[in-house]
Amino acid sequence: MLTEAEQVSEIAFAYMGSKALFAALEFGIFSHLGDGPLDTLTLARLGELPPERCATLMTALNAMGLTGVDENGRHFNSPAAEAFLVKGAKYDFGDYLRLQVGQQMYPLMDQIEPALKGALTEDDTASYADWFSDPDQARLYSESQHAGSLGPARTLARQIDLGDARTLLDVGGGTGAFAITLCKANPKLQATIVDFPNVAAVGRGYIADAGLADRITYREGDALSAGWPGNQDVIMMSYLFSGVPDHTHQGLITRAFDHLAPGGRLLIHDFVVDADHRGPKNTALWQLQHTAFTPEARSLDDAWLTRAIGAAGFTAIASAPLIPGMTKLASARRPAT
Repeated sequence: MLTEAEQVSEIAFAYMGSKALFAALEFGIFSHLGDGPLDTLTLARLGELPPERCATLMTALNAMGLTGVDENGRHFNSPAAEAFLVKGAKYDFGDYLRLQVGQQMYPLMDQIEPALKGALTEDDTASYADWFSDPDQARLYSESQHAGSLGPARTLARQIDLGDARTLLDVGGGTGAFAITLCKANPKLQATIVDFPNVAAVGRGYIADAGLADRITYREGDALSAGWPGNQDVIMMSYLFSGVPDHTHQGLITRAFDHLAPGGRLLIHDFVVDADHRGPKNTALWQLQHTAFTPEARSLDDAWLTRAIGAAGFTAIASAPLIPGMTKLASARRPAT
């Protein structure tokens, strides 16, 4: 068990650990080790790093438990790194961590104090609409988000039976990771995604590669103001609430009710903390990170979300973890009559 001083130090040094992870992903360390153990000199050559600096990085990764060292002094991936950080692995979300978290979101944490105080300028707190008006930023965010969403999408497809659904509206659905996965699992399902034009431009490539261009289409625009098709069997909002101001949440839920067919299903997937606001830790930290960019974002919790969904007229409300310790999925039904 850690002492109190060790606990405080571990929290304080978490920043350095994160940067070690991002650096390892940038230099392809986990992917190089995906084919088997390697010594430091070989890793340095493959990662195009000076050997001594590579040794410094590998020592940090070994100490963090992301990699290990065998009896011959060769480094190897931990089971977690092998499953989630090797390029091309089934559950790979290394690009999500390297690109979106490391290059876009993490630098924003420098402004967390003024964000919490409400002292940021309008330029510091530009909306996602402003951010995604830049094609390069939209592509970087979207491609990394797609990689990070495929695993949760597969989990959701296993948990939720949509065999009786014919139409899905994915509000703020990005590049279509959830829509693609759900349409593959449900051959009769047709999907519409609402998202920004520069995001849609990236998403259409993924949809075409999946062979689903005839079943998944876009309505381009801001999810808060763009037109939505009506009479939908399912409306999904994944990672939407954490990226928009809190005063828009109830309106989104009410709008979903109005655009669902009788008996239709609402699915909200996001970073949702427990009702007592004691955790989960990773969820709470992610919400704090969003505050640095969207100061008006809500610390979304089970109790508030359940009340808000019920206030809009939904029934059969349920909430359960989707990514354990990170995200939750809330589901509800519009009454059939």
